[in-house]
Amino acid sequence: MSEISIAGLISHLGTTDYAVAIVNPATGKNIYELPQQSADQVKDAIATARSAQTEWAAVSVFERAKILLKFHDLLMTNEAKLLDLLQLETGKARGHAFEEYAGALNAARYFGKIAPKTLKREKTKAGVPVLTRTFVDHNPIGVVGVITPWNYPLALTVLDVMPALAAGNAVVQKADNQTALTTLFARHLAVEAGIPNDAYTVVVGDGPIVGNTITDHVDYVAFTGSSTTGRIVAQRAAGRLIGFSLELGGKNPLIVLRGASLERAAEIALAGAFGSAGQLCVSIERVYVPSDLKDKFTAALARRVETLKVGRSSDFSQDIGTLTSASQLSRVDGFVKDAVDLGARLISGGKALPDIGPYFYAPTVITDLNDNMRLNRNEVFGPIIQVYGYDDIDSAVSLANDSALGLNAAIVGPEAEAIRLASRLHAGSVNINEGFRATFASMDSPMGGMKDSGSGRRNGPHGLLRFTEAKTIGVAGGLLKLPTRGHHYNRMAPLLRLLTKILRRLP
Repeated sequence: MSEISIAGLISHLGTTDYAVAIVNPATGKNIYELPQQSADQVKDAIATARSAQTEWAAVSVFERAKILLKFHDLLMTNEAKLLDLLQLETGKARGHAFEEYAGALNAARYFGKIAPKTLKREKTKAGVPVLTRTFVDHNPIGVVGVITPWNYPLALTVLDVMPALAAGNAVVQKADNQTALTTLFARHLAVEAGIPNDAYTVVVGDGPIVGNTITDHVDYVAFTGSSTTGRIVAQRAAGRLIGFSLELGGKNPLIVLRGASLERAAEIALAGAFGSAGQLCVSIERVYVPSDLKDKFTAALARRVETLKVGRSSDFSQDIGTLTSASQLSRVDGFVKDAVDLGARLISGGKALPDIGPYFYAPTVITDLNDNMRLNRNEVFGPIIQVYGYDDIDSAVSLANDSALGLNAAIVGPEAEAIRLASRLHAGSVNINEGFRATFASMDSPMGGMKDSGSGRRNGPHGLLRFTEAKTIGVAGGLLKLPTRGHHYNRMAPLLRLLTKILRRLP
């Protein structure tokens, strides 16, 4: 079981007019040709999903949950294949591929376990006790469009597709061209687990064409990507009055408190910044240190960064892999060169590593930045740590919050002080003595951004309920009836006033 070739995976996409070459980022060599679908093909996929959704929704939530847990087990059985695919398509180090794989496992298990309880009919407090009863059902929305980027194709697929399916929806997912095989293999395993073939479809192709077609024809859209594209998705979805959730970019800060161990803070910053070569929406980009400790911290950070092993390997011997494309390399290197040309001080790295592979880039530490530099405020999405000094904790908070983005943040130092400070940071998640994994690994906790970093939350019960419509059912019955005529109100009013007074005094 689960044995399938590249040709077998892409056969799901059907016959298309043209294809694009997909490159292994670690070597620069072509892997295969990926068919590109048209808007009409995407519309057909949505129509097919819509036809399949009614039958899938009729499957009991208990059976749907069992399928998710079987999918979880198939992920475990196919660990090596999934890690190989992730490395082949993204170029990330084996350890970072394993982190992504572990996140996918957690999501499949979590939603498989909570779905029956979270989606069951819920009794609510009636407005008129004795005379009425009320319940809430959580019904599937219909066809959910899921648009996922290239950097975390397995984890983001499971985080959004599986809860949508668990809720009884059909799903049409747009996979990024670069990482389509990982997504298609995950779908293959989902179908093997019991998801109906037509209830979960993967489509690929030009971003604006395929993405806009999905947004314009589904009943709800979950998008992960840039803030710029997220605004377009939100506008198109709002124009159709359909729901959406957006997980967008981050320019994530880390504050080092005065009582922190600088060596430990440097290691935490390193891990928080360089996961998947920094190509992670929640990765740390900005570090704020007390000004009188800045040079000492920067030196400690540089020493540690220079010991990192950068390269390609199918085992855990390398610490950091490659950037995923030529455009990523150009973007990251462009940010660094612009900053250095305008006076920033390069402490470590700051260069491509072509001897290792075409898109490898040295993990970089840079300081003495200002707003004349593009690096200062724009999300880099690469292995760059920017170090700043601060005078007091209020200025540290102000500097950390001084961004249009608010996805993730971190604080390193004495735990009690850090926890108190967390409430002052404008970010959807705050990690204490960790860069992003403390919050990101918690499936029971909501994950999403403030400000321009998104709208809505994934994970937790809400991460499942966002793919449902709440339907309230009210029942009037019993010996006493609700009034329908004037003299009925005259007789009932004293009883209702008394009931109101009693309810006011109850806990």
